[in-house]
Amino acid sequence: MADIEAPDPILCDDPHTRVLSMYDAHSLKTTGALDDITRFAAALCDAPVALVTLLEDEYQHFLGRTGTEMAGTPRDISFCTHALASPGIMVVADTHRDPRFVDNPLVTAEPFVRFYAGAPLLASDGSALGTLCILDTVPRDGLTPLQQEGLTVLARAAMARLDDRRSSREQGIAEAEQRHALEQSELRFRTLADTMPQMVWSTLPDGFHDYYNARWYDFTGTAVGSTDGEGWNDIFHPDDQDRAWAVWRHSLETGDPYQIEYRLRHFDGTYRWVLGRALPIRDDAGKIIRWFGTCTDIHEQKLALEEREIISQELSHRIKNIFAVVAGLIQFAARNRPEFAPAATDLRQRITALGRAHDFVRPHSAQSRPSAQQDSLKGLLDSLFEPYQLLDDPRIQVNGEDVLIDDRSATPLALLFHELATNATKYGSLSTNSGSVDVSIEQSDDVVTLVWTERNGPPVAVPASAMNGFGSQLIELSAVRQLGGQVQRDWQPAGLVATIRVPRPSFNRT
Repeated sequence: MADIEAPDPILCDDPHTRVLSMYDAHSLKTTGALDDITRFAAALCDAPVALVTLLEDEYQHFLGRTGTEMAGTPRDISFCTHALASPGIMVVADTHRDPRFVDNPLVTAEPFVRFYAGAPLLASDGSALGTLCILDTVPRDGLTPLQQEGLTVLARAAMARLDDRRSSREQGIAEAEQRHALEQSELRFRTLADTMPQMVWSTLPDGFHDYYNARWYDFTGTAVGSTDGEGWNDIFHPDDQDRAWAVWRHSLETGDPYQIEYRLRHFDGTYRWVLGRALPIRDDAGKIIRWFGTCTDIHEQKLALEEREIISQELSHRIKNIFAVVAGLIQFAARNRPEFAPAATDLRQRITALGRAHDFVRPHSAQSRPSAQQDSLKGLLDSLFEPYQLLDDPRIQVNGEDVLIDDRSATPLALLFHELATNATKYGSLSTNSGSVDVSIEQSDDVVTLVWTERNGPPVAVPASAMNGFGSQLIELSAVRQLGGQVQRDWQPAGLVATIRVPRPSFNRT
C-alpha cells in the first residue's frame, strides 16, 4: 500500500486535544527508541508489523514502526481509534469476521490486515493518546498471557519515551524563547544606547568594563574592545586618573551611585571635560548584578562656567574696591570735620562689614576664597566676628545647626550682627575683658530663630534711643524689612538678649 503523507495536525478545543497538543506529532517523529520498542513488540508477538501511534482529530501518526514504511493513516479508518476506548488491550482476531473492520480499506487492500492487537498509551491524567499495536496478515487466536503483559509493559515504556521527548522539547522551546527574548532585549538596548547623545557603558559586578556604545568609540577614536576591563582609565587625563579610580572603587565597595567630572581624551588628541555617572542594577535579593553608566560631554558648559567665574570675580573685585573707596572718602571727610569723626567711624565700620560679607559669599579671587563653606551662616558669622575675637579667647561663640545662606541674605545679616557686635563693644558685654556673647541657631520647619545673648558685661538698662536710634533702625531694617523677620530685645541686668525670628526661605532662594 502506498505511503499516506501526514497532513498538518488539526486540533480542537476538547480535553483529549488539549492533552494531545503537548505531544506535537511533528516534533515527535520516528525515533530510534520508539523503533526499538516496535521491533521488540513484533518479535515478542511474532508479528510482521508493529507501530507506536499518536492520534489527532483527523490523522493517525506512526511515531515508531517496524515492518512498514507508512507514516500514518486517516483517523476514520484507524483500528487504534477503537482501541483508545478499550480499558486494556484490544484484540481483533479476524478482521473478516468483525463488522467494524470487514470493509476497512486497510483490510480490503494493502496491507491486508487480518489480525490486530493494540495497548493504549495512557498519559498521566489517564487520557489515551495512541497505541502500541501489532498487525498480521493472517487471522490468529489472540495473544498469550506473556505477550499481553509484554505489550502492556512496552506501551508504558513508549509513553515514558514520549513524555521524555515532550519534556525535552518543552525545555528546548523555553530555552530558545528565553534566548530569543534576551537577544531581542540586548538588541533593543544596543539600538537605544547607540542613538543616545551620551556615551553609554556597562560593567560586571566587580567593575570589569565589558560594553561601550558606538558614541564612546566615536568620541575617543579607540578601537572596539580596546578599553574593556581597566583600559578605560588610559583615556583619562593623567591628572584625573587616580581621582577617578578612587571614586569608582568607592562605588564598587559601597554600591553608592558613581558621579565625577574628569577630562577624557578626544579622538583629535585634546582632552574634554565629561560628567561620568553610573548606577548599580540589583537582583531581588539586593545583590548587584551589573553597573550601567554614561559619560556626558560638558566641555562647553565647563568653559562657560569658568568664564563666568572669571567675570564674577572681576565684578566682586571692583565691588570690593568700591567699598574701600567709600570707606576712604568717609575717613578723608572726617579729618576735615572732627565733629563728624564718631559718626564717620561707625559708618566706615558698617561699610567694612558689608565688604567682608560680600567677599565671603562672592570672593574676588581664589586666594580670597574663605576656608568656610560660602553658603554657611556660621561661616559668615565667624568672618564678621573675627575682629572682636581674642587670639586665646573667642569671646563670641556660635552654636546650633548651620543654615544655608546666599548673597541676597548675606548683606542684611552682616548689617544686623555687625550692629549688635558694635553696640556690645561700646556698651555691652564686649566692653569688659570678662564679657562674652553666645549666638544660638534654632530651626523649625518654617522659621530660624537666632538668639544673641550677652554675658558678664556691665549692668545695662534700656537706652533712651532703644527704638529711635540709627543703630536700632538699622537692625529693624535688616531683620524686618529685608529678611521679613521679627526682632525682640530684652535688656536684662546681665546683658542684652536679642531674639530674631526669620522665615527659612529668606536665607536661601533655593
